Amino acid sequence: MKKVILIASVLFVAVVSTACINNLAVQDLNNKAKVYADKGDYTQAIERLKSSVDLDPSIFETHYNLAVVYTKAEDYVNAVEEYKKVISMKPNMADSYYSLATAQNNLAVDMKQGKVRLNVDGSLATQKEDVFEEKSELTENEKDYIEELYEASLENYKKYLELSPNASDKADVEAQIEKIEGALNPESESNKD
Repeated sequence: MKKVILIASVLFVAVVSTACINNLAVQDLNNKAKVYADKGDYTQAIERLKSSVDLDPSIFETHYNLAVVYTKAEDYVNAVEEYKKVISMKPNMADSYYSLATAQNNLAVDMKQGKVRLNVDGSLATQKEDVFEEKSELTENEKDYIEELYEASLENYKKYLELSPNASDKADVEAQIEKIEGALNPESESNKD
């Protein structure tokens, strides 16, 4: 019986020690990522934050910081995915919906400009400017995906306003909603003239 208690105690100490070490490593990686992000070195910041997520995927702040850095790096494909994870972890944080909506809107714009294309398998690929000699036409699937992004962006801006009805940027968000609705319904915009 004493052996069982001793073994259980040793295992408990080992688990707690590992958790503490991981927590310190995660904090260290997050701090280094902040330094890189503040310098504008988003590639290094992203690598640190991804390593931090690998060590402990349950830390909300790491996912949120990773999403923010992806946004600053204008990598909206990954930003959208990371903001979705953030929202699944804390569904009542208004700023996450605003940030997701902005990333979705920016991704739609990038797709319209041909900077991001939809692969045959449905995945998104960022196009390098030097790869194309001229911009090719959007496929019907890409046009549909852009519309889905705009609609999702609208829903997320509205959710932001629902969660934060007295937001200081409420008028700006409402103007953005109107702009996106105009992009989704261009014929109604031409009827206003």
